Amino acid sequence: MKMKRLVVLVPTFCLFIGALSETSDQNPCHSSEAQKSCGACIAAGKDCGWCVSPLYEKENRLRCDTYENHARGKCDTDQIQFPIVDSLKVDDEDVRDGDTPEEVVQIQPQKVRVGIRPNHPVRIPLIFRQAENYPVDLYYLMDLSNSMEDDKENLAELGTDIARKMSIITKNFRLGFGSFVDKVVSPFVSTVPKKLRSPCNNCEAPYGFKNQLKLDLETKKFSQQVKAAKVSGNLDAPEGGFDAIMQAIACEGEIGWRNISRRMIVFSTDAGFHYAGDGKLGGIVTPNDGECHMENGLYSLSSYLDYPSVGQIVNKIKEKAVSIIFAITEDQFDIYEQLSNIIEGSTVGVLANDSSNIVKLIEENYDKITSKVTLQSKDVGDNITVEFYSRCFEAEEKKRSECQNLRIGQTVSFVAEVTVTACPKDKNLWKRELYIQPVGFQEKLTLELDLICECDCEKPENEEVDSDKCSNGNGTFECGKCTCDPGRYGKFCECKADDVSSTDSIKLCIQPNATVPCSGRGECTCGECVCNARSSDLTQTFSGEFCECDDYSCNQHKEQICGGPTRGVCDCGTCICNPGFNGTACECELSQEKCKTERGLVCNNHGECSCGQCTCDEGYSGLTCEQCFNCRSCRDFEECVKCHADKETECPSDLICPDDMEVVPKLKESLDHQLCRVEDENECFIEFTIFDNEYGEAVIEIEEERACPKPVNILAIVGGVVAGIVLVGLLLLLVWKLLTYIHDTREFAKFEKERQNAKWDTGENPIYKQATSTFKNPTYGVEMNSQEQIDSK
Repeated sequence: MKMKRLVVLVPTFCLFIGALSETSDQNPCHSSEAQKSCGACIAAGKDCGWCVSPLYEKENRLRCDTYENHARGKCDTDQIQFPIVDSLKVDDEDVRDGDTPEEVVQIQPQKVRVGIRPNHPVRIPLIFRQAENYPVDLYYLMDLSNSMEDDKENLAELGTDIARKMSIITKNFRLGFGSFVDKVVSPFVSTVPKKLRSPCNNCEAPYGFKNQLKLDLETKKFSQQVKAAKVSGNLDAPEGGFDAIMQAIACEGEIGWRNISRRMIVFSTDAGFHYAGDGKLGGIVTPNDGECHMENGLYSLSSYLDYPSVGQIVNKIKEKAVSIIFAITEDQFDIYEQLSNIIEGSTVGVLANDSSNIVKLIEENYDKITSKVTLQSKDVGDNITVEFYSRCFEAEEKKRSECQNLRIGQTVSFVAEVTVTACPKDKNLWKRELYIQPVGFQEKLTLELDLICECDCEKPENEEVDSDKCSNGNGTFECGKCTCDPGRYGKFCECKADDVSSTDSIKLCIQPNATVPCSGRGECTCGECVCNARSSDLTQTFSGEFCECDDYSCNQHKEQICGGPTRGVCDCGTCICNPGFNGTACECELSQEKCKTERGLVCNNHGECSCGQCTCDEGYSGLTCEQCFNCRSCRDFEECVKCHADKETECPSDLICPDDMEVVPKLKESLDHQLCRVEDENECFIEFTIFDNEYGEAVIEIEEERACPKPVNILAIVGGVVAGIVLVGLLLLLVWKLLTYIHDTREFAKFEKERQNAKWDTGENPIYKQATSTFKNPTYGVEMNSQEQIDSK
């Protein structure tokens, strides 16, 4: 075990460091809470110290103040309680590769003991080095429902390739194999006895999760076990993959995970997944407990415990430091990509329909996982924060917990900044442990925190219980002041809770040059002011020794006190501005972003930025001083530029042009060069710049290449119009022909129907007409037919 002193921050004689004494408005040590006790004082800020000198009480000085203020005052340095903040390396073994007899080490140091006080950040430097031949445990978790039969056969053939590829990465590689189907209850699988024995041809009985091969160095067993495994079947589309993941991670001994190794699961399926709550469909209402339940290689409580939730899976993966590669078919990619975004250290890749690309998929996703390192803090608890800083492979240190593009053998440095914001009331929690761990690894840095929540003078051996210094035994004298017994108060516990203020005590509550006790804003109790809240707004309070301060009578900006909480707060009539603002009402923004041009120039280099606005130099205007009144006009030189750019045309004699005009291949960009453009007779644009030489004369540079519009292809337009007309005509003819055909077809069908329905009298010719006719003879008044008339003649 190595023990090294890492950091010692003791400002014992920092008498003249920093600026002069802070005002009470800006000093966290001057708050009323900080003045209550030494423990509260050192928790108020990292620079706060407590003076135990009895003179401070008599002179009415603040016991809690910055160390520098105490040292410049009347408190001797040996009477200032300023706890030491330090860090001590307990375990500090050097990083080493995985091919040594000793265990591999990638993070250094391994354990640090930290003495830390509230609101005083402590920076812990550490390094991470990706070791060569780091142990890798790869567990292949496969969906063996009937639809994955061809994938299983290919996986058996590719098992040797997987081992060969991984052996190139690390010599210390182990491979295992497990499979899953679904819960053996209806409606997830068929409960018909015949189907329970064999749900399909040459199929195995359904099961939840089976450990087919424990992680083993003999990778040849993998292909043998995959070939020997039989597929099974279920009814619904989703599978019980979450059950399998939970058991594969939780059952460390049964699966064979090593304590120090990169644990990886390749999850292969062509279907979705069941999650917490789906078990109710089969009458399973007991929530998943996240524990291992394996008997004879099978998940024994598959039909009794519900599926795990996504949150349980995420927490278990984080707890056991497992990386997952989701190798799934393309139709399931979206849902597993969303799942991968939630699970740290996981990736997702598209699996071919027959799993033929699984070796390449594992290799690519392993590279993704190992090419970066991400630090995370665990078991942090309340009132403690951990932030990470690193340069990675850059020059500037930034706030980040991840470094990418990391190769094996490379070392990257981090700094963990630990801050305790407040002390727990339970003293048993003043000693804490938290861990810093790279994602996907079991190795970790253990931080033993000793929270400094009280001063040495507050410890029982340094107290004077029932001290005579506290009004004849009415309190405990500690840290230079009295802590009063219940029912007593005052600096020396001289006041009783039921006493009425006397004339002498009222005088102590009157501010110099004033006549009203406590400024009329509080009650004088035993010589001290107890300030009231404002009657119109109970959230606004009075403060100060004589209640002379408030938090609402400050200047306003945009009808908000001190510009609102985002800009500053009001303290005793003065605005305390947040970083980035200043002014009496925090109305002024210090940021210059609003003054910058698109090229990043502040006020275009022709003005000054004040309170987020540009004050332009004479002759310039605009939001960023981009407009110039005194600059030369582009129009003055347009004719000169057009004739000068056209080498075949001579400029008119009456046209006055600058002597210094030049055609250049490319214009230079400069703030002093005014960019102009002019259109020639061919509708092309000529770009040129104007600037002054050292004699104040105009210089013009003309760009040789012109920006001309593309010519219009008239033939293509005419051809397109003609083709369109012909096409429309043909389309109209086709429609007319179609309508005519439909009409003729209907008429012919109507004729056929009438012909079939016609009825003819087959006993008489329908066109035969008899020769005999009957008529009346008006002479005889009797009817005669033509034959009788013939006979009568």
